[in-house]
Amino acid sequence: MKAIIGTSGYSYEDWRGVFYPEDIPKGKMLDFYAQHFSAVDINSTYYRIPHPAVFAQMEKKTPPGFEFIVKTNSETTHQRTKPAEAMKRLIEAVRPLVEAGKFAGFLAQFPYSFKNTPQNREYLAETRALVQEYPLFVEFRNWTWENEAVTDFLRANKLYWVNVDQPALRGLLHPGETITGDKGYIRFHGRNSQSWWKGTNQTRYDYLYSPRELEDWMVRIAHILKKTYKTYIFFNNHPQGKAIRNARQLQQMLDIQLETTNNFSDTR
Repeated sequence: MKAIIGTSGYSYEDWRGVFYPEDIPKGKMLDFYAQHFSAVDINSTYYRIPHPAVFAQMEKKTPPGFEFIVKTNSETTHQRTKPAEAMKRLIEAVRPLVEAGKFAGFLAQFPYSFKNTPQNREYLAETRALVQEYPLFVEFRNWTWENEAVTDFLRANKLYWVNVDQPALRGLLHPGETITGDKGYIRFHGRNSQSWWKGTNQTRYDYLYSPRELEDWMVRIAHILKKTYKTYIFFNNHPQGKAIRNARQLQQMLDIQLETTNNFSDTR
């Protein structure tokens, strides 16, 4: 039962002066980030698959025990024309992380248009095979995936469900505590309803969670933690460092909850 909190991405220029020192070289951002968090999910691979040397350098900037979760390329989740080729290249790219014991799995974030159909379930099974032995966390946006048959399908195919917090808009998934394996995953995208469908990556995720909104997640998180040996929690509301602020707030809440639970156990 372990919660690992971090952010989705780390090399944002508008984090200077908010999280990073103003004058920090871009190449030193990961070093700094790794002093405060023990994991990150990497978004940049969605747009471009890097050379293995890139991940080799990233690995050197992080301490032992640090974990990377890497998003699959858009070819895998959106275009879906040559997924085998894309996954082969990405697996080769992350090899330095694997060899260092710092690779925690792939994240496949499917678009809203990817609905629960027999054809798409078959595609998920095929993707699972392409990923080989590595963990694969699957994030859906369309509400049609919210049913027990899907969770049974994911368990059978060794696919991990990603719980999400996002705007309460028609057709989107609701906040939940679904578990399909021994690891849990939660991503906080913000609740910016006005910019969700037509906004940019900057405006869509520009949202700061209130303490009350984070507290509302505590019961769900507790349930997930009880049923998993490790749960990843990442904040994707990155504009102006809001993800950093909320990640720290949630970590403090979990620390207090854990301390309270331990104190209660000690008095029994």
